[in-house]
Amino acid sequence: MRKVRIAIGDVLGTGGAQGQENKPRSLRIALVGLRGAGKSTLGAMLAESLDFPFVELSREIEKFAGCSVGEIQGLYGQAAYRRYERRALEEAIQIHSEAVIATPGGIVSDPATFNQLLAHCTTVWLQAAPEDHMQRVAAQGDMRPMAASKEAMDDLRAILAGRMAFYAKAELHVDTSAQPLAETFQLLHARVKELIGGQG
Repeated sequence: MRKVRIAIGDVLGTGGAQGQENKPRSLRIALVGLRGAGKSTLGAMLAESLDFPFVELSREIEKFAGCSVGEIQGLYGQAAYRRYERRALEEAIQIHSEAVIATPGGIVSDPATFNQLLAHCTTVWLQAAPEDHMQRVAAQGDMRPMAASKEAMDDLRAILAGRMAFYAKAELHVDTSAQPLAETFQLLHARVKELIGGQG
């Protein structure tokens, strides 16, 4: 009966602390953090090494909406974007029993969606210094942050400060600014394997 209660709690996302302790770690590895933390790059590498599917939630949101993330927010507003985001997460959870999921940086802004993520995934916060976030976003070809770099950096620090308590709920924290990419990946891979107990 205990296993049945835990299983039902997992499905409903209401397992609570006791259920979380007793059930195996989810093999859905969700990477959270601000844009530029390394979720896409490290997520793809981690998925390949674990032989798991790689799900980039932003791309799934765009598939649902039939347009880009920017167009969703511009045409339909933030509330509509959050609905697409939740729908994309729900589908990823339903389809994949094991996967590496790169989440949008703002997924923590919707408590229901973020709680669903925490309930059904093993979560990893990829942290980085604000300067690295900015540099990596620019390297991706988005020069908007550089247009007014002082103001942009202040905004970025404010966003990070506002989201830090939510990101910190992740089960693992990995600093992607502390060492080169290859070493960061080795650290991430080792810690994820340890956390999921060799199930992957």
